[in-house]
Amino acid sequence: MTILAPAPTRTPPASLTPEELLSLPDAVGFELVDGKLVERHMGMESSAIAGNIYLSLGNFVKEHRLGHTFPADASYHCFPDGPIDVRKPDVSFIRIGRLPGERIPKGHCPIPPDLAVEVVSPNDSAYELEEKIEQYLSVNIPLIWVVYPPSRIVRIFRPGASPLGDSFALKAGDTITGEGVIPGFSCPVAAFFE
Repeated sequence: MTILAPAPTRTPPASLTPEELLSLPDAVGFELVDGKLVERHMGMESSAIAGNIYLSLGNFVKEHRLGHTFPADASYHCFPDGPIDVRKPDVSFIRIGRLPGERIPKGHCPIPPDLAVEVVSPNDSAYELEEKIEQYLSVNIPLIWVVYPPSRIVRIFRPGASPLGDSFALKAGDTITGEGVIPGFSCPVAAFFE
């Protein structure tokens, strides 16, 4: 009987550039923060909820030709205060007219989305989540949804200058809207959790 030696494990470099992240074969589940790989903690439940949101938004956006909706592997390299950071919201939206020539970039997107959605997983730390929201707000993403599966709550964040206020929460019995970012979109919050 022949015993095969285990495959050698590849240790990632101590620091990566955004371009190097694109070339990693298993980089889909990682973001880049200060040049370091940070694993995204997507569980089955949070992934299903992100899928519900993506389908709901995506269908509406496509039907009304409002722009582009992206799933969890879309990456954004657009943070002046974090020039080597790459973030991957669980769902994101860019309205029509913002991408040069309406062409979707082949690598990381160099502009921030108009909507970023984060679905909280059991292994997400409060500190990391808060840091990510602050980074989104620092580039003036107009609308951020943070979805909490156990409590079935969606927290809405906006830049501080928003006339609608900077944050509030919706419960499962409420209706969420796209506000001025995705005009006409509305959905029961409970539908995200079905």
